[in-house]
Amino acid sequence: MDGSTNSLDDVSAGSSAEYPDRVSVMEGRLQLQENEITLLKSSLADALRRLRLHDQLIPLLKQQLIAVNPAAARVLNQVFCSDGFSSSRKLSSSSALDGTRHPATSQVGNNIEGENGHYGDNGTLAPMCKAPTYDRATQTELTPLGQDQGLDGVPLALTSDIQSLSLEDALPKGISLTEGSQAKLHRTQGLEEEDEEVEKDLSRTSSVEEPIHPTTIKSLQREDLQDPNGSTESLSSARQTPISGSPVPPKDLPPSPRSGPLSTILEGQNKPLVRRNSEKLAKDPQEKTKKRLDKKAASSANLLTRSPSLESRTKDLIASAGSPGSRRGTQGQSIKMFIRGRPITMYVPSNIQNYDDLRMEPPVEKLELDWVYGYRGRDCRANLYLLASGEAVYFIACVVVLYHINNRTQRHYSKHTDCVRCLTIHPDKVRVASGQTAGVDKDGKPLQPYVHIWDSSTLITLQQIGLGTFERGVGSVAFSFADSGAFLCVIDDSNEHMLSVWDCAKGTKHAEVKSTNEAVFTVEFNPNDSTNIITCGKSHVYFWTLSAGSLTKKQGIFGKYKKPKFIQCFVFSLTGDVLTGDSEGNILTWGKSPGDVKTLGKGAKETFQIMRQTRAHDGSVFTLCMLQGGALLSGGGKDRKIIRWSADLAPERECEIPEKFGAVRCIADVDGEELLVGTTRNAILRGTFSDGFVAIVQGHVDEMWGLATHPSQDVFLTCGHDRLVCVWNTEEHKLDWCTTLEEYGLCADFCPNGAVVSVGLSTGRWLVLDLQTKDIVSDYTDGNEQLSVMRYSTDGSFLAVGSHDNFIYIYNVTESGRRYSRYGKCNGHSSFITHLDWSKDGKYIMSNSGDYEILYWDIAGGCKLLRNRYESKDREWASYTCVLGFHVMGVWLEGSDGTDINALCRSHNERMVAVADDFCKVHLFQYPCPKPKAPNHSYEGHGSHVTNVRFTHCDSHVLSMGGKDTCILQWRVKRGGTGDSGGDRLHSSSSTSTSSPEP
Repeated sequence: MDGSTNSLDDVSAGSSAEYPDRVSVMEGRLQLQENEITLLKSSLADALRRLRLHDQLIPLLKQQLIAVNPAAARVLNQVFCSDGFSSSRKLSSSSALDGTRHPATSQVGNNIEGENGHYGDNGTLAPMCKAPTYDRATQTELTPLGQDQGLDGVPLALTSDIQSLSLEDALPKGISLTEGSQAKLHRTQGLEEEDEEVEKDLSRTSSVEEPIHPTTIKSLQREDLQDPNGSTESLSSARQTPISGSPVPPKDLPPSPRSGPLSTILEGQNKPLVRRNSEKLAKDPQEKTKKRLDKKAASSANLLTRSPSLESRTKDLIASAGSPGSRRGTQGQSIKMFIRGRPITMYVPSNIQNYDDLRMEPPVEKLELDWVYGYRGRDCRANLYLLASGEAVYFIACVVVLYHINNRTQRHYSKHTDCVRCLTIHPDKVRVASGQTAGVDKDGKPLQPYVHIWDSSTLITLQQIGLGTFERGVGSVAFSFADSGAFLCVIDDSNEHMLSVWDCAKGTKHAEVKSTNEAVFTVEFNPNDSTNIITCGKSHVYFWTLSAGSLTKKQGIFGKYKKPKFIQCFVFSLTGDVLTGDSEGNILTWGKSPGDVKTLGKGAKETFQIMRQTRAHDGSVFTLCMLQGGALLSGGGKDRKIIRWSADLAPERECEIPEKFGAVRCIADVDGEELLVGTTRNAILRGTFSDGFVAIVQGHVDEMWGLATHPSQDVFLTCGHDRLVCVWNTEEHKLDWCTTLEEYGLCADFCPNGAVVSVGLSTGRWLVLDLQTKDIVSDYTDGNEQLSVMRYSTDGSFLAVGSHDNFIYIYNVTESGRRYSRYGKCNGHSSFITHLDWSKDGKYIMSNSGDYEILYWDIAGGCKLLRNRYESKDREWASYTCVLGFHVMGVWLEGSDGTDINALCRSHNERMVAVADDFCKVHLFQYPCPKPKAPNHSYEGHGSHVTNVRFTHCDSHVLSMGGKDTCILQWRVKRGGTGDSGGDRLHSSSSTSTSSPEP
């Protein structure tokens, strides 16, 4: 027993190294099985749908025949038994899927062509058409047999003999169908959507959740009907023209993986027309049922055999074209795009004659960074400094901002690839060092952190430090002072918090050592001795000595004083002492003490101990700032106070920061009297003890989603999880006003008159705010789930509210947007609403949902779902924010999973589309961009997923907002500019805002 146990342990230990490989293999197998199950569901849904269609066929055919010729109906009743006819219909559909040939089939093929170019003894043949469907998302009428049953997978030689048959051939000579009857007997555009709708109903949840990498593919399906005069085709044309609406693939393309083989139809001699399998099925109903089930199973098996995985199916290019002769004289094209295995059909507008000839180019317009709203004070320290140029330097997201406090202009250093985490300035107050976090790219690969040393006057990068050395990110940086900034000290965010010293001129590492496993908040060189470095953090203060390329440390001794949980900050006094601020609200003075010879013996070394403790604040001391005359400034957390201390730590003056700005995070001295204060609620204040402080920089403090631009003014609104609603001015670059709500806002839209704005909240509640008074003028609730989109119609008479309860609520708007009454509710989506747009006439809505649906609604007609989406292909839309649609299909990258695009917005001149993606980028495409992999200009600056994007009312600027980075970027639109195109990092220059050039 022991031996067997040991052997099992050995096997387990030996195989543990192979565990990741086995997991990968099993995940791959599981993925293939999930794909096959999804495809099987699709094929079964297709078979069941066709059976249902055939059941409905006979009553409709009789109705049509009675309407045009009662005599023909009596003849039909004599030839076909109604029960046998219906039963044979069901089996023939299954036969068409698996390619099985039945004996009665030869009777159909025994008809020969007459001189008039038709088949059969008497020139008649009952048409084989699909009955109307009334699916949830698409409504179709009759379609000839084979449209969706795989004719594109059958050799042309096997289908040419039945391609010109129609219902007119079954009528006596001299009788013709009315124009209205002809329209009913021919398939309405959009029937091919029914396959995907049935498939979606059966596998909605699994298709959304399964991790299938999407692939955008093209599927052109043309429906070419005969000339309106109803003239018949000759045999030569019939052998080249399929049944109306049935696609035939070009000879150089493989059969579509979704099409199934049809039953073989042979040609014979003159024999009466008999419905296939009708006699046999009428004699043996049980055998009929058994064979039908067998054939459905065989059809699904054949389909799976032809297409072993759903992913490989979606990667194939499918193109099938119809015949040039049609009764409507029009051509209809549809494009299919697959996202996570789900087909999305989009119809080509009539003004596009040839989809293949469309050329996609990047727009002639470009973007340049104009202004950055916000400041990162909520979770970063020592990130606000004043340069010799009079500019305050701070950071947010991936941008370091240089804000001139007097001229109120901005410049931007934008060479970082992820969020900036720390900042320091050189003793010359010109050079700046900034460190970033690691992050990942769109493929999940880690981006290596580093430190950039750059010139603040030219914005040119001078040195890149530590690429490939630091882990996770850079937590703190500091220049040496005693040797004019020759060295740079860096603490990274690894578990050991590695402390390294670098030669700034050469960019080489001078020394490195493990610091501690506890959090490290800041690091500084002794201003009088570059070999002395101090770090502080959780429950520690370390004094480091740099000697001969190595670092040794001594820990500060708290002795009789209570050891605080955190040492938040420290500075050096003019006398060389170290002053620390801690989480207990105390300022501790540290100094050197000789070794305790009595206790430690003759070889005892000197230690660093607390010389004095000063009570300073209620709560933590977040920051300390040493003034030129030796005075000290301290900033408190809980009490939000700024206190000025004399050189001997006697309090002199104090003031309190308003509660709405939060606690004091950082203090920068301007001229000894005036101060800059960074706060924990992402604001920068400017002022003095006597005059108080005012905000010069403000921003959100939590994730943002709601963004709306004013219809006629240079104003925009933002809202987010911090429950703030902020109205900003794009020309003056400032916050006009802000209010706090009871719940957090997720979406907003301005009324077309510009007097009020609606804000959707997280609880299903939505408010209407007056822009002048800031008052709430209306308050409504729809459902109990969060709202995702608010959109006014063009004339302001309707408001559409999209919710996560899958409904779109429509309201009548009166009294200039101050009174609302429920008009109706759009019910048809099977997932939460994500985006919607109104048509230019204000009568229709296009909407997207979380399961990648595109639906159209007739609002003027009573909020009805337009089941035939083909009818909306030429409709003009007042705005275009839906991420799914023909005109914006090119914004999706290959490999997208359906959530990679968070928002998009078409410009008012309908020339550009701005896109916000999940990879921290803003893209600019031309409009329309209906082809995959459309070229674009790409811009970086955000440090988190970009949640929303909007054009201003005159298309002069683009506004983008980040999620977790709480940053709002304002981009100026450069019209007809030249230079590098998409994919470059942002480069901008203007009179009020410039961004860093290339080194």
